[in-house]
Amino acid sequence: MKLLSNIAFYLLVGVIVLISVFPFYYAVLTSFETGTAIFQVNYLPVSFDFANYWSVLGARNFPRSILNSVFIATLTVAFALVLAVTAAYALSRVRFKGRGAVLLGILAVSMFPQIAVLSGLFELVRFLGIFNTPWAMIMSYTIFTLPFTVWVLTTFMRELPVELEEAAIVDGASPWVIITQVFLPLLWPAIVTTGLLAFIGAWNEFLFALTFTASETTRTVPVAIALLSGASEFEIPWGTIMAASVIVTVPIVALVLIFQRKIVSGLTAGSVKG
Repeated sequence: MKLLSNIAFYLLVGVIVLISVFPFYYAVLTSFETGTAIFQVNYLPVSFDFANYWSVLGARNFPRSILNSVFIATLTVAFALVLAVTAAYALSRVRFKGRGAVLLGILAVSMFPQIAVLSGLFELVRFLGIFNTPWAMIMSYTIFTLPFTVWVLTTFMRELPVELEEAAIVDGASPWVIITQVFLPLLWPAIVTTGLLAFIGAWNEFLFALTFTASETTRTVPVAIALLSGASEFEIPWGTIMAASVIVTVPIVALVLIFQRKIVSGLTAGSVKG
């Protein structure tokens, strides 16, 4: 009976892995195919033609779009983590009236879909004069990233021993010193988790990037890939699109694999109390 349950478990895991990995695997296969070979179903590599990759990397503005995405996602993570760490300290360690309502308000903000606030954000972007600049995306991405980062870091910070903070206060440490020199070294699993997920969200975001940009030099990677399409379904360069998708996906996969242990630690923070 135990053997059958183990077999069923591993079969289920295998099916989940297959469903999760197969789309990316097939995209990699398609990225090496050109011409009519793209429309032939092949589950094993037939050729390794890098023409699609050279076409993408040789495009006029695609490398610039990659740099735009790196710049925007990096600054989004930096701003979100600075604000989230300080907010998490206040919400987890400072007792004040209405703390629960603030947490619920932060959670409620994360429930709004992007399309519901698009028009309001667009007017705000125009009012601030940052339309068609990276700062429009950085501001909007930070707003939508903060609720998640604040919740994760607040949960994690609540589990840190109070004795550490009390000892720092006895030694005359200010709240900023406590955050940066006492808590911050212990928060690395949660910081890596929230930072990486915020980076992925900013890297993959499409709606705001499409709405708040008007020139090729300010576009991000998702918009640049979407604009690779032709005028009709018969003119869509599927091989080029797949090559571009692989180029922008591989770095994210590598980051997740490198930091997977800290991601698991950060996501399970606060789930078990000792």
